[in-house]
Amino acid sequence: MALMKEEENHEEMQELMNPLCWFLEETHLIKGEEEQESKLEMSSDSSLQNLEAGLEEILGYKFNDKSLIREALTHPSFYYPVKLGSYERLEFIGDAVLNLLVAKKLFFAYPELCPGPLTRLRAANVDNEKLARVAIKHGLHQFLRHKASPHLEEQVQEFKEAIVEYPVHSNGLIDTPKFLADIVESTIGAIYVDSNCSVDTVWKVFKELLKPIISLQTMGIHPVTELLELCQKKGQVVRFVKDSWKENACIDVYVDDILVGSANYGLKKEIAQNRAAKAALAHLKGNLSKT
Repeated sequence: MALMKEEENHEEMQELMNPLCWFLEETHLIKGEEEQESKLEMSSDSSLQNLEAGLEEILGYKFNDKSLIREALTHPSFYYPVKLGSYERLEFIGDAVLNLLVAKKLFFAYPELCPGPLTRLRAANVDNEKLARVAIKHGLHQFLRHKASPHLEEQVQEFKEAIVEYPVHSNGLIDTPKFLADIVESTIGAIYVDSNCSVDTVWKVFKELLKPIISLQTMGIHPVTELLELCQKKGQVVRFVKDSWKENACIDVYVDDILVGSANYGLKKEIAQNRAAKAALAHLKGNLSKT
């Protein structure tokens, strides 16, 4: 009897203790989570301060609203601890501001130039490759917040290696990571908004960063345009054949039904076509030099 009573007391005590143990365990877990979140927040605050200071040093511009820096350098893939707004809205306004500023620069630099060449010059100075070069040259990509590793880093490295062959511009021969151009435009947008929509302030900050500005002397000719113009002068017909694209990502160039160039590039058909045009030009110019 005494043993049974002792067991009953033990069971009653256990029933009383279970909720207490559960409470202590939950409290411990919550406290641990809070401590972890606190550490992450402290780490995040530190990294944000480094980001803000680093970008301001590169730009030589102090932001009144630091949140614009974070927004300008946040890739759509980034989330911490929840998904945040990305650079896309600032990129939108920055693109428009940049086009205006470059158009203004070229308009006054070439007072006798007609709209056609001016348009091509502007396009060369604001396209993805040109702006991506600006991002790499000044290290803007190092501050990009994203969750797409190592994919983005690999693209950056490939682009760095590719532009070595083309000091000014490749004219469509290399693959440009668009996000590099995006962050240049979003940073322009951030300054524009922060400066109360002052285009003069934006130009003061970016006129040095955008150098070298592509000029009439340094602007190359797109290989497809050059090929078409060359063959048109000689009364020849150019055809780009993409029949084998699905099998081997190859594009062939025929001039008067004679194969004169081929190229393959699996990631983008446009780049394969440009490279095929370049190969065709090399072939045709080689034949001309022999005659």
